[in-house]
Amino acid sequence: MFILSERDEDPAGAFRRYRDYLRENESRFPPGAYALASSDWYFDFRQHECPHDAWLQWAKVEEPSAGERHENRSVALSVSLLGAYHDGIIELRYPKVFEYRFNSVALEGGHRDWRYDEFRVNEKGQLIHEIEWCGHRDTGSWIVVASDIEYKWSPFQ
Repeated sequence: MFILSERDEDPAGAFRRYRDYLRENESRFPPGAYALASSDWYFDFRQHECPHDAWLQWAKVEEPSAGERHENRSVALSVSLLGAYHDGIIELRYPKVFEYRFNSVALEGGHRDWRYDEFRVNEKGQLIHEIEWCGHRDTGSWIVVASDIEYKWSPFQ
């Protein structure tokens, strides 16, 4: 981990090492995840499209199926976030999910803010997206292992 484990001691260094990791592993990354992680705006808190400090609206797990008995099944995950500036919706979709873990505590006031996240690739070439949620104290972490991620920003009119 880079941003999630090193940012408190050396934030600039953590982001620099993460950018180096992305460049070194570009060919292993799914295209959607690499485009987000390497963009100039995704981790820039001043950008309204950035998920930092966004609030969870909903998360939806689906099991699309095919086959005569619907026996060929997969898992997809969609997430909707109210942008940090409350002027638009961020939609994330993981079209094929291999694994997910949601660990949450102290949810009396909701998940609170999407604090930090980072994209990595595992030894199988699958995307690992790790997300921290935080309010007055940490409220949880999510890990999604997927084929890729799709991103959409919808500003309010």
